[in-house]
Amino acid sequence: MGGLAVVAAVALFGYSSLSARNAAPDVTFVKLDGQKVALKDLRGKVVMVNFWATSCTTCVGEMPQMISTYNKYKDQGLDFVAVAMSYDPPNYVLNYTETRKLPFKVALDPQDTLAKAFGDVKLTPTTFVIGKDGSILKRYVGEPQFAELHQLLEKALAA
Repeated sequence: MGGLAVVAAVALFGYSSLSARNAAPDVTFVKLDGQKVALKDLRGKVVMVNFWATSCTTCVGEMPQMISTYNKYKDQGLDFVAVAMSYDPPNYVLNYTETRKLPFKVALDPQDTLAKAFGDVKLTPTTFVIGKDGSILKRYVGEPQFAELHQLLEKALAA
């Protein structure tokens, strides 16, 4: 019976996400400084949400390109939230953020609330590109092809 409930939940989630035009979840990020940022308050901007961990070599490897992507498009209306996975010790996240001078919002997800809201993210890095209307335009699992990502961002920012 438990397995059937999971299938039903997956089917329901799949249906609801399709019927809502792949709407991004209504979540609130808690930044390292404790400030809260609701995703719906970022409407009108293109938003990248990147799930990552300090222990993830691919995440750490792609971070310089994520920083340059953000810096390239932030003045055109791109916002960026890097969400540290629940298993990542907050002091590691804070240290990484400060030593690498991450220029975008960094949030913690201690209860897996954000990962679950975005379709139960388990693999890092996983990056979502959200359009100005709040719909998920693309999900990247693993490091994105940055040329393709930049084309998508340019199209979304121009919309």
